[in-house]
Amino acid sequence: MKNKITWLGHSSFRISNGKTIYIDPWRLKKSEPKADIILITHDHFDHLSVPDIDKIKKKDSILVAKPSIKPQLSGDVRTVKPGDKLQLGNITIQAVYAYNPSKPFHPKDSGNVGYIITMNGESIYHTGDTEFIEEMKSLKADILLVPVGGKYTADAGNAVKIVQAVNPKIAIPMHWGTLDDVGGKEAAEEFKKLSTSPVEILPQEE
Repeated sequence: MKNKITWLGHSSFRISNGKTIYIDPWRLKKSEPKADIILITHDHFDHLSVPDIDKIKKKDSILVAKPSIKPQLSGDVRTVKPGDKLQLGNITIQAVYAYNPSKPFHPKDSGNVGYIITMNGESIYHTGDTEFIEEMKSLKADILLVPVGGKYTADAGNAVKIVQAVNPKIAIPMHWGTLDDVGGKEAAEEFKKLSTSPVEILPQEE
């Protein structure tokens, strides 16, 4: 991986290489480096945490979220809908669909998004809270951050369909081990066993 990817637990990541990007910061456990860019996939409590955002935000941080979230945020907030692209210096942020076709938790018309981040010649696709959806067949990325915990998102088997569509060089499971009603480490291990792309189960940052 050209960029350093740190799993902060659940669906929260820090990506760094010159710039520091956070995705869905939640339950941050320690003093973290300040953010250049903060991406929010949707407004559920385990993805939109204003107290955690405030811990890492600086005066010139850029926040990216769907329009309905903007009133809860302050500072330089850029709003996106699926299909939008932002060019932030040498970093490209593409917002893509994220929804449940078979569950009620994340409907398509909610405007929830995943993000494909391209920086330093590498593309990283954070799917957000989703299952496999047809729109993924047209998406490609070097690194895939994909939910495997089930209940609200894809489970291990459904996540493999996402891998098969995107065909990443490496897949990293997320949205496991933090909520009582989603799968734990066994879900991540099952995904690793089934995946058609190499899988790296990242340790959660202490």
